[in-house]
Amino acid sequence: MANSVYVKFEVPKEIADKVYEALEIARDTGKIGKGTNEVTKNIERSNVALAIMAEDIEPPEIAAHIPLIAEENDIPYAYLPTKDELGEAAGLNVGTASACIIDAGEGQELIDEIVEKISELKE
Repeated sequence: MANSVYVKFEVPKEIADKVYEALEIARDTGKIGKGTNEVTKNIERSNVALAIMAEDIEPPEIAAHIPLIAEENDIPYAYLPTKDELGEAAGLNVGTASACIIDAGEGQELIDEIVEKISELKE
């Protein structure tokens, strides 16, 4: 199972901003999942357009499994700098370690663009 190695990659600000925007659009016009348990369940069901994790999680083990199961289920994932910003984009008053876009709503083109750019970053 050599494929289960995941790549931690730097997400440039330009892409991170698009990820925030896509998450906000999906929150308002589609469907999102918030929190590591919800994200994990949806990835395992292959029910996710994009999984998103915060880089400043303590301890990092909280969401360390997400890229692994995302890779196994062929689901794209991205990192954002802070859990507070991720929580805010997800519509929460608190930070969150992870979130996912289940239905992109009106943001599908944006998601497609993000996924393409992320796959280039991982090469």
